[in-house]
Amino acid sequence: MDLKVWILSLVTGVIVGVVFTLFRLPIPAPPVLSGILGIVGIWLGAQVVDWVKGFWQ
Repeated sequence: MDLKVWILSLVTGVIVGVVFTLFRLPIPAPPVLSGILGIVGIWLGAQVVDWVKGFWQ
């Protein structure tokens, strides 16, 4: 993935976090590191499946 996309995603996330906090809304993300790691794990699992499929096609 392109570094520009990563940076834009991070900046967008920070802006959303600031706006939600200023309006005293619950943030639209897991509030603890374990929840974030779960999301990363789901993404990694999907990547592994795509990688394995590449060998069988």
